[in-house]
Amino acid sequence: MPDPTPAARSLSQAIDGGDSRQVNETTREFVEKLTFATADEILAMLEDVLTEDWMALPPWARNLAYRLACLQRPDDPQLLREAASDLLSFGPDWDTFAEDLKRRAAKLE
Repeated sequence: MPDPTPAARSLSQAIDGGDSRQVNETTREFVEKLTFATADEILAMLEDVLTEDWMALPPWARNLAYRLACLQRPDDPQLLREAASDLLSFGPDWDTFAEDLKRRAAKLE
């Protein structure tokens, strides 16, 4: 399976560099790697990249990563809570979705 971690690091570096062509290319690579990654690979990538720099990935990339992991593991209350917590970190736009994830996690336990 594809490891999305190098693609996530490349995306972060491209965003920091500000070159729109590079950002477009690395975004495509990140989405492609993420699309075919397992939940374990996605969570390992998030842990590695966000431990190094909590703001390394933009919210859209984090949301997509957690969404894909949650779709693969819809019955994992710990993952649902982790995803909810991350959504709550970036303003009120996703609070409704975060609360839904927390309710789903509580029902599973």
